Amino acid sequence: MKMKKISTSFLFLFFLPLWLMSQSENVDLGMIYKIKQEGLKNSGIEDLAFWLTDFVGPRLTGSTGNNRGNQWAKKKMEELGFQNVRIEVAREFTRGGWDNLKTYAAMTAPYYANFACNPVAWTGSTNGLIKGEVVLMDVTIENDLEKYKGKLAGKIVLIPSPTPYTVSFEPLASRYTDEQLKELTNATSSKPGRQQGDFATMMAQRALRTKITELLNAEGAAVLLSSSGVFNVPRSTGANYTAGDKEPVAQLNLPIEDHARMERLLRHNVPVEMEIEIQNKFFATPSVYNVIGEIPGTDKLLKNEVILLGAHIDSWHGGTGAADNASGCIVMMEALRILKSLDVAPRRTIRIALWGGEEQGLNGSRGYVEKYLVDPKTKEHKPDYNNFAGYFNMDNGSGKYRGIYLQENELVRPIFEEWLKPFADMGASTVTIRNTTGTDHLSFNSAGLPGFQFIQDEIEYDRGYHTVMDTYERLVMGDLKQNAVITASFVYNAAMRNAKLPGKPAMKPRPNDGQRPGMQ
Repeated sequence: MKMKKISTSFLFLFFLPLWLMSQSENVDLGMIYKIKQEGLKNSGIEDLAFWLTDFVGPRLTGSTGNNRGNQWAKKKMEELGFQNVRIEVAREFTRGGWDNLKTYAAMTAPYYANFACNPVAWTGSTNGLIKGEVVLMDVTIENDLEKYKGKLAGKIVLIPSPTPYTVSFEPLASRYTDEQLKELTNATSSKPGRQQGDFATMMAQRALRTKITELLNAEGAAVLLSSSGVFNVPRSTGANYTAGDKEPVAQLNLPIEDHARMERLLRHNVPVEMEIEIQNKFFATPSVYNVIGEIPGTDKLLKNEVILLGAHIDSWHGGTGAADNASGCIVMMEALRILKSLDVAPRRTIRIALWGGEEQGLNGSRGYVEKYLVDPKTKEHKPDYNNFAGYFNMDNGSGKYRGIYLQENELVRPIFEEWLKPFADMGASTVTIRNTTGTDHLSFNSAGLPGFQFIQDEIEYDRGYHTVMDTYERLVMGDLKQNAVITASFVYNAAMRNAKLPGKPAMKPRPNDGQRPGMQ
């Protein structure tokens, strides 16, 4: 059979959309040059870092420090010339307010040793300075609780560590290698979920821990000692508490070095004594707040569309929340400062949001989506949904950007590849189709909107986040300056292009689609 000849005009029309897609991203290299010059030579990163970490301090959701951080951020945005600056309610917060006022713990027998320690958030206080023997509460099944009933009143109770320390031969800090970045560009199926047996074990342990806590509260124990942290650096955690409930028994996290030392002494029948004083304050704080500012758009057709950049301003209470996530906040503020100092006139509005309550369940960003974009009950789109033009997030520590996660959104690949070309010499050129999880861009992704997180060098993030060592010293200033420059470029490009960033094509909902287990 003779094939019909395909006309050259038909071929031209067929391939025209593909050609246009590859040619349509006109990056303003003159503006990128200005952004680099301003961001690298006149950076405000170090100044912002000092004020949000050393000056403001820890910013636990619902704490006095969290409020202090919000007020500082609002004032600073106003000083930088951002417009429509406000602190606005995102969501109600059921745990209520909590501040740590004083913490001291030491072993006094068989010899004196002053311990690094960190109170568990939303747990209670001791009755002044208490002194006494430490009781090892060795419970592996619920029936083991019987032998401790009637014996715990006023006691300092130590629960064995569930995981012994093992030596790691990995470097304390690291950057992505070229091989790792190349591997990251390969598509991969989602990681397999937790094995059913592992999940069942975790739930059983959680249920047993709840029973232990209930017994300690009922018995009137003085303090509960838990193992959390290594290298003599205690971690920060929080109790499952609801405002208005009876205050839980005072609880301390001790690093494994101190906790395991006492456990070994007790298992060898050597009496251990401690002195401890914890003062915590509970108070009413019904809401989670976001801090918002913007550079208004100037195009009469596009000015109501919004390019959003953000990071969470809340932290845990042990350190000053530097890498997690003052680093993201100061990068986003610096990115907008750069654009403001260059007197840019973006076509779309560029809005910054410093989210509250991320550590307690993405409350700030979810509250923003619920307020402006999608009705949480009916799932109907609100008027601002169609004006949403993209979101960029930072929340992976203080390492420099190496590229960006597409969150499986293949439509933005050619766009981001062009946007990253001016930063290849900074080491930021990787584009991966993969998802990354665990932070505020998910609030927008789950609503079907284009939300993105950058690939970052880990540095020593896993070692320090959620611990008392997450302080100013964890910040790599040179990396953060580069991040601010790249962020400023991305949001500028997004604000100036003719079309909004494309979201993923709508898919038919599947059974069991929804939130990950454990997300609030």
